Amino acid sequence: MKNGLKGVFINGSSGEGYMLTEEERMKLAERWMEAAPEGFKVIVHVGSTCVKSSRNLAEHAQQIGAWGIGAMATPFPRIGRIEELVKYCEEIACGAPALPFYYYHIPAFNNAFLPMLDLLKAVDGRIPNFAGIKYTYESLYEYNQCRLYKNGKFDMLHGQDETILPCLAMGGAQGGIGGTTNYNGKELTGILEAWAVGDLETAREKQNFSQEVINVICNYRGNIVGGKRIMKLIGLDLGKNRTPFQNMTDEEEAAMKAELEAINFFERCNKF
Repeated sequence: MKNGLKGVFINGSSGEGYMLTEEERMKLAERWMEAAPEGFKVIVHVGSTCVKSSRNLAEHAQQIGAWGIGAMATPFPRIGRIEELVKYCEEIACGAPALPFYYYHIPAFNNAFLPMLDLLKAVDGRIPNFAGIKYTYESLYEYNQCRLYKNGKFDMLHGQDETILPCLAMGGAQGGIGGTTNYNGKELTGILEAWAVGDLETAREKQNFSQEVINVICNYRGNIVGGKRIMKLIGLDLGKNRTPFQNMTDEEEAAMKAELEAINFFERCNKF
């Protein structure tokens, strides 16, 4: 919370949720609920390739008092129609009817390149606890159209750390969930704070810096691999990545650290 963050989205892509057993995912959720400060929102990602497992995870999240749940489309079998996606979300969401449900739109991971405005229209009135979308895709136009649907009926959480500022300017984003927030949260929440007081230059500088950080991790297999090693560098060793991810070597870690030092990352990153 001292880094400006108001919640956490656990067992998602950065947390390698699909690589964990159902029991491991439940234990992680329970531990987060034990550790979370009062008022800190814990949203549990419950998506899996088995919808019955997802529903069990949703029921568990409600039982332990999580704030909300979310699920991305299963990577197998590929979901290629809106009705298929609605049915998938519906079966999961009804496992935790008292919690807000967010669809996690990240088609780069599951090839579910479906129109999100059509999803909102389809779930409207059908899934009572459908709260909105964690939108991790490049189309600012689509994001804004979803935000405008029925005067902002659904919560559109911005999911790409590299484009928070344009979404604030055009889309009126109220919040976001991103992978690099784990170690660069101070700068990302700083964008929101600067925008709120009309300090566009500071907001631009922080957005550009956040893109520089992303440029570095892209050299080291992205956030799931490079980002996890950054957590070690700032004092929170989360261990190795699960197979089939290719872990960074010590030489790669040293090289990445040098690149981060060159942009003064360690002076600006999250503090624990």
